[in-house]
Amino acid sequence: MLKKGTNSSEMSWQKRFRKLPLGVRRCGAWVVEVSLIVASGAVPFSIGLYAKEHQAQEAVPLNPVLVKTQETISQTLSLPIYQKNRQVAPLTNFFWTTALVTPLLVTGWQLYKLGVRGQTLPKQWFGVRVVTGEDHSPGVGRVMLREGLGRWGLSAGIAFAIWRYIGAYPDLGVLTGLVGLVLLGDGLSAKIDRRGRSLHDTIAGTRVVDAGEDDRTLPGSFPASPPRWLLQRQSKVTATTGEVGARQREKLFPVFKWVRQHPRFTVLILFLFSMVVMAGLLVGAYIYLQIRAERWILVQQKNDLFIALSKQISANSNGTLAEKQAAISAAAALEDDPRVVRLLVDLLAQEKEPKVIETIQQVLVRIGLDALPELQRLNQTLAKELDALLISEAQKEETGKAADSSKKLVPPLGKNELTDAEISNNPLALVQLRLRATQEAIVKILSIKNNPGTVKDLSRTVLGQTLGAAPFDLVLDKIDVSGINFQGSSLAGGSFQGTRFSSAGKDDRLGTFDDLIADLSSTDLRQANLTGAVLSYVSLENANLIRATLDRANLFEARLTGANLGSAKLIGASLEKAVLEKASLTGADLTEANLSQANLHRASLTRVGAMGAQLQLANLTESDWREADLSVANFNRAILKNANLGSTRLKGTNFNGTQLQNASFRNADLSMADFRDANLEGADFQGAIFLAPKQPVVGDQFIQTPNIATGPRIKGVDFSKVKNLDSDQISYICENGGRHPRCQ
Repeated sequence: MLKKGTNSSEMSWQKRFRKLPLGVRRCGAWVVEVSLIVASGAVPFSIGLYAKEHQAQEAVPLNPVLVKTQETISQTLSLPIYQKNRQVAPLTNFFWTTALVTPLLVTGWQLYKLGVRGQTLPKQWFGVRVVTGEDHSPGVGRVMLREGLGRWGLSAGIAFAIWRYIGAYPDLGVLTGLVGLVLLGDGLSAKIDRRGRSLHDTIAGTRVVDAGEDDRTLPGSFPASPPRWLLQRQSKVTATTGEVGARQREKLFPVFKWVRQHPRFTVLILFLFSMVVMAGLLVGAYIYLQIRAERWILVQQKNDLFIALSKQISANSNGTLAEKQAAISAAAALEDDPRVVRLLVDLLAQEKEPKVIETIQQVLVRIGLDALPELQRLNQTLAKELDALLISEAQKEETGKAADSSKKLVPPLGKNELTDAEISNNPLALVQLRLRATQEAIVKILSIKNNPGTVKDLSRTVLGQTLGAAPFDLVLDKIDVSGINFQGSSLAGGSFQGTRFSSAGKDDRLGTFDDLIADLSSTDLRQANLTGAVLSYVSLENANLIRATLDRANLFEARLTGANLGSAKLIGASLEKAVLEKASLTGADLTEANLSQANLHRASLTRVGAMGAQLQLANLTESDWREADLSVANFNRAILKNANLGSTRLKGTNFNGTQLQNASFRNADLSMADFRDANLEGADFQGAIFLAPKQPVVGDQFIQTPNIATGPRIKGVDFSKVKNLDSDQISYICENGGRHPRCQ
């Protein structure tokens, strides 16, 4: 009885669906089909996102299949990918992979059912069926043509072409709207077709019909065996198929008829053609061997020159200074030979004469970009060697055994305070001199060959000032270093005024897939001058920017998670939509900086100066602003839940529409602050200054009178759920239009 009731219930809602017009049911079935595909991917993706945000396990690299899929989609739609090596929770990997696979399975299942039965499950619900002109099920091949090319391929292709060339690129909202309009036009095309077929049905030779109320049989069931007379007739037709096919081929391609009429002449032509081909192959092989021989001769000549050069350099190792420099300068003639670069870099690592080191540096700069990988390798080696020597010297100094000469630092080249002989006999000075030679060579190559995208990797390179080394002026002002990987490098004290660290790719549009974005994560930029630098979209995660200057720098959507910006100067800098989660900005100067829509969740901003800063719509949850100066700052509609604003100066600060649940305003100066439409539930106002300072009167008496002109704007603000209000504060609230249970 229960089963019967269930079936009758199902039939009732199906009957209601089937009373609708056929066009409405077609649209409804299609919407449900698309919704099932979207939901099959959206549900596991959402679970994976939740697992990522609340991960309890150690992060792992993102699945390579997901990475490749992301890159392919981003490249097609020109979406930016700025985080190349993503780390996610293991569960996130599983659910996101599921989100990639399940839509494909659901789509395949629906296409198979549509091909075999003419109906997907939603089409069964709505009582519609796809058939061919003979009222048969369309088959999987025809369905692929109908859905893959006719509906989605054509619609997406037209929309993509319009989007790409009308100037709306790369706005995905416009692309989505165009796809929707083309799909709508495809659906409405059924209104002008005399058989009621949409464009994709016309392409595939199908049509949509009413399945009927009693259609519960399987449309794909096997038909009865055909009668014998029909089989005999089909056999006669098959017998004549070959002859008819041959005649049709001759009509379409007359050459077949000519070949059949002239067989001997055809054989002769094929023989002559094969001879010509063989002769061509022989001539081509001869030319190829000649070219190979000439190339071999050139390679042999280069080898002979390289061997002679190596012998000359070795022979002059104990020769005069002029002979050494002449032998090294001759190496520039073989600048395209990678062995020459390796030879010169190895020689630089061993050379003791300062002038010879300078000559090697000049030759390497002349070679250019090809010398960078070897220079980078030697730079890293010398930096480690220098650290070891400095530690050794420090230990000697502690025991009183250090020599006076080892305490001297090597000045810049050309301004030597030590003589060449003193440098040659001082291991520490030699290492410092060699390291500086690699630094100057790398910087000169970057300055001379300033072409974005040509240099890829300078990670873990030491280009800044190092402890105990001679001062090295790293100057890369107003050049383009976009796309270079500086991850883990030392750029301390460098000057990058007006330098571009991000630029558009071949499409000349910043914010798309092919952008050239430098990587400055974990980079040492202490005291670096980045005034006016373009750092939009750049990764500065865990970077050291203590006392760096970033005035008027462009950091739009830059990622500074965990970065240390202690005492940094960011006057007038643009940090719109930047990510500064858990970043430290203690003592930083953010005067008139733009931090709108930035993410400063759990950031430390104690003692910052942020007068006139723009922080509207910013996420400042659990941020620490103690003792900061936020006068005239704009927090309009920002999120300051659980933020610590204790002892801050908030004179004229705009908190209009701000979420301030459980925020702390202990001992804060709220003069002229605007709290209208703010949510203050659970906020702590212990010791907060609402009223103007006490004014002296006659004698030794002092009174405290409210000064509305300098008090906070609180008209209509609900203070009923705030904490630690004293009687004077409540009086001020009641007198100035605020709401509180103790107000009459």
